[in-house]
Amino acid sequence: MNWRDHITIDPDICHGKACIAGTRIMVSVILDKLAAGLSPDEIVSSYPSLNREAVQAQPFLLSRHESR
Repeated sequence: MNWRDHITIDPDICHGKACIAGTRIMVSVILDKLAAGLSPDEIVSSYPSLNREAVQAQPFLLSRHESR
């Protein structure tokens, strides 16, 4: 899974914060929900514009960022 396919950063969307591609849902929102114990399926049901693969890509982004 390539997390880059699921994340965009655009200075004109959400003040340049990382978002799920094609949405205005910030990555931080999804990571917070995962940290709170929600499953990817629960998150997708709350955000119908997301798919399970996009939600599952978020921890990959976080681990990549933290390893720098």
